Amino acid sequence: MSFSEKRRFLAGAVCPRCAAQDTVQVYSENGQDMRECVACGFKDRMHFTSDARELDTRVNQTQEKVEGETQVLQFPPADKD
Repeated sequence: MSFSEKRRFLAGAVCPRCAAQDTVQVYSENGQDMRECVACGFKDRMHFTSDARELDTRVNQTQEKVEGETQVLQFPPADKD
């Protein structure tokens, strides 16, 4: 994720130092993503990692995989007396 050089507030963000809400700005400085609290002056470089794997859902699976994992039960017809 890369931010522009223009500073923007992050709605709902909480400062890790002073715990003030809606005071954190994000921006790009020398190619680095930065965040800064306007209340206490806290400044930090943001690190984004993409190690997380996307969770499997019915939307991002192929139809063959879904059909292969579907269990089909067949019951014999009931006897009519």
